[in-house]
This record gives sequence, C-alpha cells and structure tokens, in this order.
Amino acid sequence: MQMELHTGIELAVALIKQDTLPALLDTATRQLESAFGLSKCWALELDLSGRTLHCGQLGDAGEFDCGDFSHPFAHVLQTGKPRELTRAASYRLDHTGFQTLFEHSDRPRSLWLEPLTGADGRTLGILALCGDHEDWQSIVGQSLYTGLKQLLVHQWISQLQTRDQVWQRRMLKRSLDHLHDAESVRQRCQQLSHSLVGNSEAMTNLRAQVVRAASSQLSVLIQGETGCGKDVVARGIHELSERATGPMVVVNCAAIPDTLLESELFGHTKGAFSGADQAKEGLLAQANGGTLFLDEIGDMPMALQSKLLRVLESRQFRPLGAREERFSDFRLVAATHQPLQQGIDDGLFRRDLFYRLSQFPLRVIPLRERTDDLEALSRHFIRLYVEREGSGPLGISSHALKRLAGYDFPGNVRELRNIIELACLQTAANGDIQPEALRLDDLLVDAGQVAPVAAEAPTIPGIPVADEIRDLKAAAQAFEAAIIRERLQQYRGNRAQAAESLGLPKRTLAHKCLKYQVTDV
Repeated sequence: MQMELHTGIELAVALIKQDTLPALLDTATRQLESAFGLSKCWALELDLSGRTLHCGQLGDAGEFDCGDFSHPFAHVLQTGKPRELTRAASYRLDHTGFQTLFEHSDRPRSLWLEPLTGADGRTLGILALCGDHEDWQSIVGQSLYTGLKQLLVHQWISQLQTRDQVWQRRMLKRSLDHLHDAESVRQRCQQLSHSLVGNSEAMTNLRAQVVRAASSQLSVLIQGETGCGKDVVARGIHELSERATGPMVVVNCAAIPDTLLESELFGHTKGAFSGADQAKEGLLAQANGGTLFLDEIGDMPMALQSKLLRVLESRQFRPLGAREERFSDFRLVAATHQPLQQGIDDGLFRRDLFYRLSQFPLRVIPLRERTDDLEALSRHFIRLYVEREGSGPLGISSHALKRLAGYDFPGNVRELRNIIELACLQTAANGDIQPEALRLDDLLVDAGQVAPVAAEAPTIPGIPVADEIRDLKAAAQAFEAAIIRERLQQYRGNRAQAAESLGLPKRTLAHKCLKYQVTDV
C-alpha cells in the first residue's frame, strides 16, 4: 500500500510538472505503460467538431475520422462508456486508421478503450490501453489507475483553459493591433485629403491605397490620364513614407531629350563626353535615402529601360565615364498616362521592366468619372487662390457647380484648376463664383476633336509677315514655335494630343518646347 502511494505521488508530480498538452499526454501514457505493464498506451484528443480524434504520438498517421458509428472509437464516444476489444475482434474491423494504431501497438491480445470526460460533461478524448491482460478490471479498478486518470483529466482541462486564454489574448492583441492600424490609416488618409481632395468613393479608396503603398518599399506605378494628379499621388507616397525626411527627386522622362536622359539619371565624370568639362552627380545618386519619381516613364527609350531594370534589381549604377559602380538606396515611384500594355505589345516598352515597376499599381480615376469631387476640388482651388493672391471669392454657387458637372474635363483636375483660377480673377472679392465667370463657352473644341476648317486660314500670333523676313532660320523657328503654341492652346496644354495632331513624337515636341521656351497653357 505504501509503495502504491509512493508511486502514485511520483506519477502525480510528473504530470503536474508538464506545461503543454502534448507533453502531458506523452508523460501520462508512458507512466501508465510502466505502472501497469502495458505494451502500449495511447491518448487521443477529440477536436472541436467532435468527430475527429488526434494522436500526436503517431504523427501524420494519428488522425481518426469517427463519423462512422461502426468505428470502435465512435462507439466509445457515442455511448460514453469503456469498451474492450479482443485481438480477434480487432482483425475484423475494416478501418484503416484503427488498423494502423493496432499495428503500432504490436497487435496485443486486447485493447481497453475508455472515454475521458471532464466534470462539466465535456469529452476530452479516449485513452487506449493495449496489452495481453485477460481481466482489464484488475487494472482499471485500482485506485492508482483511477487517481491517475482523474489527475490526467484535471490537468488536461487546465491545459485547454490555458491554451484558450493564450488564444484569447492573441486574438485580443490582434484586434487591438487591427484597431490601431485602422486608426493610423484613418489619420493618414485624413492628412492626405488636404492634397488628394475629394469625397467620392474612388478618391477615398485611392487615399487608402496611397497610405498602404507608403508603408511599404515596393515600387509603385501610377497610371492615369494627363492632368489627373499623378504627381500629387507620388508626393503623397513620399511624404507618408519612412523616407519623408529624405529627398524626392523628380524626373520628367518626356521633357528630357534621349541624348541627355541617361546622363541626367546616372551622372557623368569629367571628360566622359564632348562638353562634359566637369563631373556631375546624377539624379539616381541624389535620390539616395529618398524617393525617385520617374514621371512619364512610358517615354523612356528602350536602351535606357534595360539599364534602369538592372539598377532596380541591384540599386547599383555606373556614371558615364566612371570605372566603379555606385550604390543608391532609393524608393521608386513611376507614373504614366500611356497604356504600357499597348507599348509592350508594340515593342516600345519592356515587359520585365513593367512588372518590376508595378509591384504596387495605382490608378487615378479621371475627373469626369467622379463628378462628386467637383465641389470639394473647386473650393480647394479657391482657397489656394486666396492664399496666394491675398483676396478672392468666398466660394462657388450651386448653379456654377451644376454647370461644371455638365462639362467633360478632358484636361482633368489641372483643367479644373485653370478654370477656377480664371473665374476667381473675374469674381468680386468675398463673392461666389457664378456660371458666367467659368468661361466654359470660350473653351475650344473638346480634346480629341478636330477643329472645323475655316474658309480662310486663321491668323496665328507670332508668325512673321513674309515681306518682313530677313533671317530665314529665325523666321522658321518663330513659325514652328507659334504653331506649337497655338496647338497647345487648342488642346489646353495636352502635349500628347498636340504632338499627335502635328505628327510628332511626344519627346520631340517636349524638346522643341524647351528649345523655343513654349510653356503649357
């Protein structure tokens, strides 16, 4: 009796020491095997569905589907009573999982299957005793066995409660983290709404996407029509990112001639080419620690695209004429109004570069598809005008807003700003902009439409009179500049459409605008 008590205390202490459920079950089964001379003992845990038992000691093979009532485990679970199985009966049971357990038990003479149930009636699992015993009651009837079984159930429930508490704490922490993240996103979106103005669903979604893009280091590709505010989106990404204290270097790939773009990006050493009388740091180097914004990336020459791809993969580059490579830690944001997929199909843009640029794609919806933003944008531009000029209108009338809503805005937000600022100039201070101040009737034909041919060629300001020409080269340049200026006015500053109407590549038009100092309308 004293030895049984001493053994029971040792076994109980060993059970209490276990701090995880797998360790508890493993210790308990080994103790039962040793204490009662069993060939094998298994502890099977019942999952929440109440139909599947798991035995961690068997690894992948230790999962038993007890949906079929003919399964011996299912019978024990359903009745809630122990069951003895002889070797002969076990052979007749055609259940693959059970036969696996029987094989791992060295095919004992019999098995004792006993459900383990808590005080609240919850079934925890099944205890399977395996051995060559003829009378299982001589074992399960002992006080030592009964005490160990009760302690095992108690500790099992305790482990489940601890596991539930840990799970609940994790869920609580996850919920709190989610709330914190949601509040942080909300605050950042609110901050962004001062520059990305609008209350439409499209703008609300865009601001949320910009916040998410800013929190990552992924390359961002912003796509949208001319004048829709892609540069504002890019600046928002930079200012909300961890690189906000670093530089934001802006490169307009369409405004820099092909021959100079590589030098501008990579820099060059002194004497690298004709005219390089001193070394120049490139924009890639200047963007170190900050953001590199490549605007109109669709106009980048193919030869330079392959070099840019390598830079994006390694962040290393070599200035023109240099022998050693340099490193620049920058985050790339690119923008384009061109359909890059069409450029890929036409062989004008590299597919691999497109995928590298668009790790986080953003699309800015044109203004005509979000007319709900017209009022907020108009009032925003009025405020900017008043801050700059010192006086101006107080707001805009509902009739004027209705008039704006009927306009198509081919020039998008940039065009709206021009319209509002002109209206501010023609509205009395402290008044409201009225429909007639918008001057929509004075706008030329919609973008994309060809102006009607007049009976006589219209007079274009800036073109010299033939009789007064004394310098043919200067006259030709003045004529070209005047034509470009007139065409940009016709298309309200849309260089892509102006270039197309003149049969020029957009890059060539941009170069001529720089050469002749022609600015967008």
